[in-house]
Amino acid sequence: MAVLQFVVYDILGEASLLIGLMAMVGLLIQRKPAEKVIAGTIKTIVGFLIFGIGSSAAQGALNGFQSLFVTAFGLEGVTPISEAITAQAQTLFPMVIALIMVGGFVCNLVIAKLTKFKYIFLTGGHSLFLSALLAILLKALGLSDVAAILIGSVIHGFAAALYPAIAQKSMNAVTGTDEIAIGHYCTLAYAFSGWLGSKVGNPEDSTEKIKLPGWLSMFKDYIVSVSLSIGVIYYIAAAVAGREAVEAISGGTHWLIFPLMQTLTFTGGLYVIITGVRLFLGEIVPAFVGISEKFIPGAKPALDCPVVFPYAPTATVLGFISAYAAGLICMFIMAALHTVVMIPVAIPFFFIGATAGVFGNARGGWKGCVLGAFVTGVLISVGPAIIYPIMQSVGLNGTSFPETDFNLIGIFFNFIGKALGKW
Repeated sequence: MAVLQFVVYDILGEASLLIGLMAMVGLLIQRKPAEKVIAGTIKTIVGFLIFGIGSSAAQGALNGFQSLFVTAFGLEGVTPISEAITAQAQTLFPMVIALIMVGGFVCNLVIAKLTKFKYIFLTGGHSLFLSALLAILLKALGLSDVAAILIGSVIHGFAAALYPAIAQKSMNAVTGTDEIAIGHYCTLAYAFSGWLGSKVGNPEDSTEKIKLPGWLSMFKDYIVSVSLSIGVIYYIAAAVAGREAVEAISGGTHWLIFPLMQTLTFTGGLYVIITGVRLFLGEIVPAFVGISEKFIPGAKPALDCPVVFPYAPTATVLGFISAYAAGLICMFIMAALHTVVMIPVAIPFFFIGATAGVFGNARGGWKGCVLGAFVTGVLISVGPAIIYPIMQSVGLNGTSFPETDFNLIGIFFNFIGKALGKW
């Protein structure tokens, strides 16, 4: 068990090491010189770590905003965030989750080898989240640990191979190539955002080509546009929350300075994310070619959502704002209907909304960006509410999974559970 936990959580569960290992294997297969293998492996790992450092900085700033928002508007409810629900699930089903994650990865490789769905899912965090979801769903049905592990591994493997394929057409439009796939379990939303964009807009009207008059041209600078747009949202929340509440949340930082520093920290985090993504992509894609040619011809690495941010930085901001606006509208509607209220947590709404915006923009310009991200915001608000009763049935309260791909699986299990009278 100790060896298994080491392999699952310390190696496979560490995304940077997993991707670095894949790069090293690919370079070795291509018989690159030792110095090339070492350099490529290190650059891949460091690039991914830089990407992680940026993500942590951005998430920390978003946590501050979330606290301000809840304090400002006095709403309490369910906060759909995968990290939270996964942490709770691991206290109940640690072994089941671990073995589903390992079995799912093996099944993913087998399916990619034997079928036309040649995608290798490399986003470790989301693999863990899916394992937790499947453990919850299967144990809620009353299955034994062995049955849950076997069934969960198969479902996990198929999800890892099939979901990236759903969004590949739009992913190709984003990147301009067919070399990588999206490895983030909101592919239903991303694919729909791309399709919707193609129906309402024109990719020639890209968010990155918006011509702004005079002084507004400064918004073409990514750092400036992110800082100003996100800063406005921060200051609105701070103004509504009030000075005392802001300084209590900030630990004593002046209430006018706290939103400013959080905004700039968030912007810096995004800039670091983009830098890291560019570094590790430059190494992992060529290395992965070696692996696919040797073992799984034509296979594509499915990578985490920030991999698309460098392709349309402006769309990432517009996508987040549009998705978050949809989340707020859904929240107030739920409150008015006296149902379970899903509080729009800034972190998933940023990463999911921003990615949906990039996909919508790739096929429909700024119209596709705004509309695609808005619809995505609705989906990641309503979906968690639908599957929340399942979470409660196993004693998990206060949080749920926002990802659309997870929610589709959850809705399917919801029908099964109701038919069996489990909840």
